[in-house]
Parts: sequence; C-alpha cells; structure tokens
Amino acid sequence: MTTATAALTSVGRRMGTGAPVYALLALLLVALAVSDPNFYEPDRFLAFVKRAAPLVILAAGQYLVIVCGEFDLSVGAIVTAGVVAAAEFYGSYPDAPWLLVTAGLLAAGAVVGLVNGLITTVLRVPSFIATLGMMLILEGAVFFWTGGSPHGSLPQSFREFGRGTAMGWLPWAVPACVAAGAFAMWLMRSDFGRTLLATGDSERAAALAGVRVARARTLAFVLSGVAAALAAVLVAGFSGVSAQAGRGYEFEAITAVVLGGVLLGGGRGSVVAAMAGAFSLQALFTLLNLQGVSGALESTVQGFIVIAAVGLGAADFSPLRRLLDRRTRPNRRTQPSREETA
Repeated sequence: MTTATAALTSVGRRMGTGAPVYALLALLLVALAVSDPNFYEPDRFLAFVKRAAPLVILAAGQYLVIVCGEFDLSVGAIVTAGVVAAAEFYGSYPDAPWLLVTAGLLAAGAVVGLVNGLITTVLRVPSFIATLGMMLILEGAVFFWTGGSPHGSLPQSFREFGRGTAMGWLPWAVPACVAAGAFAMWLMRSDFGRTLLATGDSERAAALAGVRVARARTLAFVLSGVAAALAAVLVAGFSGVSAQAGRGYEFEAITAVVLGGVLLGGGRGSVVAAMAGAFSLQALFTLLNLQGVSGALESTVQGFIVIAAVGLGAADFSPLRRLLDRRTRPNRRTQPSREETA
C-alpha cells in the first residue's frame, strides 16, 4: 500500500497542477468511445480535433495572459472581426493571396493585443475592464460595418487552412495545434516564460528583481491577440462567414485555462494543461450532444466548471499532503538503537 501511494504521489508531482485535467480528459475520451463506438474512426476523431483546434489555440494565448495576472475578454471579438474582415476584403479583392490576408489578420490581432496591453499597463485600467471594452468596441464596429449581415465570401484557398487536409488525410488544424503548443512550451521554458510566472506570482517582487513587468504583460496580450487571429482563420475555414463566429470563445478559453489548473491571479499553471482543458471542454460538449443534452446548457456547464475549478484551486490541501508525505517517507530506523539492544 505504501509503495502504491508513493508511486501515485510521484506521478502526481511530475504531472503538476494539470494532473486532474489529464485524468478528466482520459475519462471523457473513454466515455465518448462508450457512447459512440465509431468515434475513434480516423475521419470522426480528426473532425473532433479540427473543431477543438480554435479553442485549443485560444486557450494557449489566454494562458499567457492569465498566468501573468491578467484577463483577455476580447479574443472572441477578435475572432469575429477577423472572419468578417477577411470576407469583406475578399469581396473587394477576390484575387488577393491567402497568405497575405492571413498575415494581415495576424498583424491586426497583434495590434489589438498591443492596445489592450498598453491600456492595462500604461493607463492602469484593470485588464478585465480594458478587454471588455475592446470586446464591445470590436463587436459594435463589426455590426456597424456589416449591418449585422456580412457580405462577401471566402475563397477556397483561404478556407483550406481551416477545412482542408495535408497529405490528403491530416487536417491542417492538427499541425496548427501542435505548432502553437510547441511554441508556447518553448516560450514558457525561456526567460520570458519565467518572467511571466514571476510577474503573476508577485508583481512587486518581480519589479524589485529587475523584471520589466509592463513589457512582459504587454507582450502576453500581443501573443493572445495573435492566437485569436490564428483561431479566426481556422474558424473561417470550417464555419464560414458569420457576425457571431467568435461569440462565447472568450469565456470558453478562460474556462479551459481554469479547468487546466491554472491559478486565476497568475503565478502557477502549465500551458499544456490549459490546452488539455480546451480538449476536455470540447470533449464534454461533444459527449453532451451525443447524450441528447441541449446545447443551450453549455453556458451552464461552463459556469459550474469555473466555480468548481476555482474552488478546488483555492482549497487548502496541505493537511492531506502532509499525511501523504508521512506515509511515503521511508522509515529511517531500520536498525534497533543501542538502548533497544541493551
């Protein structure tokens, strides 16, 4: 029993704060296999990954912002604005190269993130308010621009990235997720990643240690905006043009990050766990759909997840950890003392 407990404790420590979400994701994938025996057919499973890809990329960007102690509520509006802007642009310039349009969307997402970061760090507006205002600005601009009904269409060359496949079978969304995850992991292992964690853990201590807090947080917002623009390209590919293409994505991204064990307020969490949280959320929605549960309850489910995850994150499990440590600590008195042998 002691050996098994020690092994479980060692595995838990290696997996870190993301251990619960990895277990949840495994459980949900098993439940999907039970509910739909054909779910793991290559086409079906890859379609699931393709649907989850925008949220996974958004979760990676949102993680960078949350881990340094901020929020970004504008990512859903950036997705919507990106889809609509691409459609309107192609309506006027139908022969525009898709790579040029994609680069333009990524640059625009970076600019929106930069504005969010500067408002938060220079003007000292709380990020929750700053990005909420940006969300309303973008949504209002899209509605004013299109009248609620976007015009134009997206050519097949632009939609290929979101709905097409590489080598005839692998959706482009899969290497996009892998690339985003690899970049985020490399970033968090670099000096910049450690700076973000230090900033989220204690802004004052980080500043006293020489960290440029404002620059780190601003760059986190910029990267979040770029991630949202990339998600917009994927959404435009498989969903088409809509004035509500990105609605709700901001809350789903925050839910995924919280589900991944990332501490609200910053300073702790894994980007891989945040992305696993996005896959878990998509798997949960798919399972509810297979069970015939109304999609209108998705927001209710997200609310419960956020409350439960934050509550568990704030709970004090130190007594349980001390108990496990005592049980797994090796017994040093393997030999009798002199008094016992006397």
